[in-house]
Amino acid sequence: MTNPLGSEITIGGIRLKSNVLMAPLAGYTCFPFRLMVERLGAGSAYTEMVSADALKYNNRATTQLLYTDNREKLKCVQLLGSIPTVFERAAKSELLAPFQIIDINMGCPVPQVVKACEGVALMEDLPKASKIIEACKRSGKVVSVKCRIGMNPEKIVIEEFARMCENSGADMITVHGRTRSMMYEGEPLYDYIRIAKNAVKIPVFANGGIDSKEKAEMAMAKTGADGVMLARFGFERPLLFAELTNRPTTDTKYTLIMEQLDIASECFDELFALTYIKKLSSYFMKKLPGTKRYKQELYKCGSVAQVREVLGWIFGGEGKIIADMFP
Repeated sequence: MTNPLGSEITIGGIRLKSNVLMAPLAGYTCFPFRLMVERLGAGSAYTEMVSADALKYNNRATTQLLYTDNREKLKCVQLLGSIPTVFERAAKSELLAPFQIIDINMGCPVPQVVKACEGVALMEDLPKASKIIEACKRSGKVVSVKCRIGMNPEKIVIEEFARMCENSGADMITVHGRTRSMMYEGEPLYDYIRIAKNAVKIPVFANGGIDSKEKAEMAMAKTGADGVMLARFGFERPLLFAELTNRPTTDTKYTLIMEQLDIASECFDELFALTYIKKLSSYFMKKLPGTKRYKQELYKCGSVAQVREVLGWIFGGEGKIIADMFP
């Protein structure tokens, strides 16, 4: 194993406090969430996926996606697109000036992204993918790439793709150990992450299906990866970051959600704060028995004050069984 789970690691000259990272998740990894997982031990946390082309409009939605301030020590943004010149313009733009690391999305498998020749579709066009990496590197920022192992079992190209990323100047690769055809189902194919790791000298991170310390350690052992990246399980169970990095914490789901509510209310309008907190709270209660009525009460709330009251009831009052069962 190159680096023990939870250890510090250097990416392109930037020192990360741990090798346990949070993946970008569309609709979820907003500023408050990134602050939370950073505090719990994440070495980095990326913004939600941002269209490189959409940056030119500088609209409200893009501004919300890119919101950050000095509380976020390491600022990482993920870009989606397919045109090298658009990536270069975005990477050099004032909107991305605060961000030290740019991650290029070459792994998103959803149909509308693939049809636009973006995301994982770029794994079928290595010359274009290379030009995109080189374009982002001309910004002078650290550049990482998030990818899959290929489009389908007949088109697994991760070894060649990893070498292309390194030769084009990428400072790091995160490999989701599934093909595009697998989407988010099935056991990740860790052997192919190992192939990517053995093909290059830059750090390689393992991603896919990591929902516990045991699974993280297994992924590291099977792949030889330099670290792991959590995705939906990091959102469902953010305290997992503290567990994986051996950081003591007295936080519970209740204290975390109330902290998130405070930060979201401070940084965004009430509608955004309400939408985000309802989603996060629902994830915290995911798969727990008897929570349907709690979620129904939560989604009836029309103000931050009402949400605060209902969350207190769910996690601290009558519904305290939830916090007791899954702290």
